[in-house]
Amino acid sequence: MLGLAKEKRIRLIPTQVLVLGFASIIIVGAILLALPIASSAGKSIGFLNAVFEATSAVCVTGLVVVDTGRDLSLFGQMVIITLIQIGGLGFMTMATLVFLILGKRITLRERLVIQEALNEFNLQGVVRLTKSIIGITFLIEGIGAMVLATRFIPMYGLVKGIYYSIFHAISAFCNAGFDIMGDYKNFIEHTDDFIINFALMSLIILGGLGFYVLLDISRNRRFRKWSLHTKLVVCVTTALIGLGALFFLVVEFNNPGTLGNYSWKGKFLGALFQSVTTRTAGFNTIDQAALTDASKFMSTILMLIGASSASTGGGIKTTTVTVLLLTVFSIIRGKQDTEIFGRRIPGTVVRKALAIVTINLTIFIMVSMILSLIESYPLIDLLYETASALGTVGLATFYNNALSSVSKILIILSMFAGRVGPLTLTLALAMRLSRDKGILKYPEEKVMVG
Repeated sequence: MLGLAKEKRIRLIPTQVLVLGFASIIIVGAILLALPIASSAGKSIGFLNAVFEATSAVCVTGLVVVDTGRDLSLFGQMVIITLIQIGGLGFMTMATLVFLILGKRITLRERLVIQEALNEFNLQGVVRLTKSIIGITFLIEGIGAMVLATRFIPMYGLVKGIYYSIFHAISAFCNAGFDIMGDYKNFIEHTDDFIINFALMSLIILGGLGFYVLLDISRNRRFRKWSLHTKLVVCVTTALIGLGALFFLVVEFNNPGTLGNYSWKGKFLGALFQSVTTRTAGFNTIDQAALTDASKFMSTILMLIGASSASTGGGIKTTTVTVLLLTVFSIIRGKQDTEIFGRRIPGTVVRKALAIVTINLTIFIMVSMILSLIESYPLIDLLYETASALGTVGLATFYNNALSSVSKILIILSMFAGRVGPLTLTLALAMRLSRDKGILKYPEEKVMVG
């Protein structure tokens, strides 16, 4: 009987473990945030709001229904930043850290889950990679906190200045976008502060590049020695930030609600920060509601693209979009293979990229349509909100606490799907089909497209 019971035990595949792991952390976080001690007013913020906040923190999004700096107590803020750190690194990375501290052996099954979480191709060396990720994360966050401290300590005093520096350094590197400035101000009062802008943007970019890219660059100093993945991530990220900044500078240059009243320095920093933060960060130095519709639409596109694979950010990912664009160019040029930098990208990668983009856009369209039927906000603002949730960005043009309960649930589900990855979520929820015992290929027949 014992043997039969063991045979009937549920065996979860790595993608299912990841989904359930993130969901479990969100539930624990929501319970803690729903406690009266988590609120500065001494009363519960409500369980749905607590779930919203916990999901946003674990999924490193930044959309909020309560003001983190004003409405949450120190306990509540500590819960938020802990959830952000776990969500940014990934719960399996944090679990590995605990295992290493306790001296626990990491099994093959756990290594498989780590491999899935880090989006690695090889199983060998995943534990060593995890150790490197933990080390580089704490190093970058520590340096970022020290730079921010040079501005926050003179503003808020020693203790509060250090606390603000650490909180925002973690939030920035994890691309979370949570702030404790209070009254939903975020960093609007620091639009032309070079040090604060430089520190936050550097943390956001480094977190969004991906751990593999950071390690590859640190080991190989020259561009020609980088892997194809690193080359694509760096080139595409640089191009998106540069083109985005130029677009916002031109379009918002004379807009009195955003950049119109600033000097050239403020205009440049504001446009550059907007381009960086829309890549899944969620901080803002200009009023998002005052953006022109063109800028909101451009921001929506950037939010959907998001950061890079195996990073702290979300979105479709830079390399995913790049692979599809390169495939289109190859077809236009009459080539059979997708090629770049003297390398050929496998067809399996192209099909996976197509699946990811299709699933993301399907969720984006469906959620946006449903929100448009429930809420009275302009469609462009609802598209902006949906892209922000699905891309785990955290920017918004209106207060999320004004949303209906149904809309909040939709945003929660969108944030969760954006963090774990729509493809991962789909595979985890799909029924596991039995493998074919033999190789079966059907006859080929062409279909007219285009």
